[in-house]
Amino acid sequence: MSASKTVCPISKAMFQAQAKAITVVIDGKPYVAQVKEFSSGSFGWNVSDKVTLEIGGTLVKCQIGLNITAIGSKDAANEELAEAA
Repeated sequence: MSASKTVCPISKAMFQAQAKAITVVIDGKPYVAQVKEFSSGSFGWNVSDKVTLEIGGTLVKCQIGLNITAIGSKDAANEELAEAA
């Protein structure tokens, strides 16, 4: 028995029109994740930045790369294209 796919409840157009940037907090500091359409066709949010974190008393420079993807959004975008054709 195969698992059913999660269907995204909104269209790409609805996401683009209504989604807002969101704030994520890493080590107590807020970062703003911007609305994004990924190259795969799915959509969600993205934030990239650099941060210095303390580990055992030592400061370590780190890079933040965070994607938050709406599950099933790639298929939602493809369904819109098929309906438009």
